[in-house]
Amino acid sequence: MLGLMQDQPLLISNMIDFAERHHADGEIVSRRVEGDLHRYTWADVAKRSRQVAHALDGLKLEFSDRVATLAWNGYRHLELYFGVSGSGRVLHTLNPRLHPDQVVWIANHAEDKVLCFDMTFLPIVQAVHARCPMIKTYVALCDADKLPADTGIPNLVSYEAWIGTKPTAYEWPQFDENSASSMCYTSGTTGNPKAALYSHRSTTLHAYAAALPDVMCISARDSILPVVPMFHVNAWGIPYSAALTGAKLVFPGPAMDGKSVYEMMEAESVTYSAGVPTVWQMMLAHMKANNLKFSTMKRTVIGGSACPPAMIRAFNDDYGVEVLHAWGMTEMSPLGTLCTLKNKQLKLPPDAQMQIRLKQGRAIFGVDMKVVNEAGESLPWDGKSSGDLLVKGPWVIAEYFKGEGGNPLVNGWFPTGDVATIDADGFLQITDRSKDVIKSGGEWISSIDVENIAMAHPAVMMAACIGMPHPKWDERPIIAVVKRPDTQVTREELLQFFDGKTAKWQIPDDVIFVDAIPLGATGKMQKMKLREQLKDYKLPTA
Repeated sequence: MLGLMQDQPLLISNMIDFAERHHADGEIVSRRVEGDLHRYTWADVAKRSRQVAHALDGLKLEFSDRVATLAWNGYRHLELYFGVSGSGRVLHTLNPRLHPDQVVWIANHAEDKVLCFDMTFLPIVQAVHARCPMIKTYVALCDADKLPADTGIPNLVSYEAWIGTKPTAYEWPQFDENSASSMCYTSGTTGNPKAALYSHRSTTLHAYAAALPDVMCISARDSILPVVPMFHVNAWGIPYSAALTGAKLVFPGPAMDGKSVYEMMEAESVTYSAGVPTVWQMMLAHMKANNLKFSTMKRTVIGGSACPPAMIRAFNDDYGVEVLHAWGMTEMSPLGTLCTLKNKQLKLPPDAQMQIRLKQGRAIFGVDMKVVNEAGESLPWDGKSSGDLLVKGPWVIAEYFKGEGGNPLVNGWFPTGDVATIDADGFLQITDRSKDVIKSGGEWISSIDVENIAMAHPAVMMAACIGMPHPKWDERPIIAVVKRPDTQVTREELLQFFDGKTAKWQIPDDVIFVDAIPLGATGKMQKMKLREQLKDYKLPTA
């Protein structure tokens, strides 16, 4: 027997219609590339998204044709989120931090037909357009009078001229909710990147789940500044969850330094933010140097890579901001877990609570997870049994775009490449990436644990632990360290700092001071590049 309920497809256009109808005066504030602030409302986003849909129809784009963006977090990018997907096309957010050759490969692989870009990225577009024959139209996200006279880019139009004359009324098409809505390519640390192709259904369910109280807890009472870029996994779904709830959005644009982000948070009464640890390091350093505090900021989600305990404590103890540790992947839209305490854990002493907050958190409804041993057998949830982490759910990929890499699933589960434990309360702890875990004398050493100890030293700004070949122990850990400005610490002092904080055999064999640790396009440490840089390094002999 079938349920007697209305069958309405879960489409992204429904979200912006809802925001317009129920939160018409909700604010969207953007720092533009031009340097000024732009303010308008959810009602304006809805009208201009419909103009985008008309403009795409005018280009005679087919259903599911890809429309690419090279853009910061801003209001025009937000309009493309809804106008492109709502009209039945696929929004393809390109990462501007990639090398131009990678941008060319990805744009051609995606078969992008249109490229919309912020003027910051004009040099990238000039470098790649001749090698992207499928892109027929280029749209500069600017006013008509800000478009340079001679860019050398064919069929270039300003965004405002492109949509400005179009009607604000548009009837969104209705179609299968499993149709593609947007796509994001993985970082491609080995071989060419692969694309996760999200659907309207998966995106809507993810937006619902992200807004739940035990997840991001997003509401109409929030003022949200997403530091996580809109070009990376849909800014963790925040733009969609904000539309569902009517939350205020504050977009930082290109000014991502600590001072600019802090000032915008204060000016716009931001209550909530999300980003990777590297961005927060800059902001906390600025605040500490200038003896600053937050007046409205209450919580931040930190993901992308493990958040150092020292950072969680600084946010909590020095600034009264709750850090919500999160874990996910491009292939998961991206949210998998988020660390909010259970009621019984609120009675624990602060140190015990902190030990829980350092974990990546509990699975969100819609995500199932397990850890398995080398034989594929499920391991107990005891917080100690470490194994390969597998996930499944309605916003986890079943395969990559164009079937790249073959079937990625193992008996219906997606192997994440992470090594993890799960405790009796269902809290996940990532102990390492499978390719970064260090095996020394038959025992595993977590590079994350080593990094966290180093990061607790006041002179350490960033630390990356990697394994180096050893004739007796197979591998031994070393740690590459970037010192904080105007601080001093020696190799011996830092190694001594590890005493009593971990087992002696887990203490690194050496400390290498470097000017910078290579970061990927999303702010993650690139240990593969670090290994390449240190390929001629030899471990010290005892």
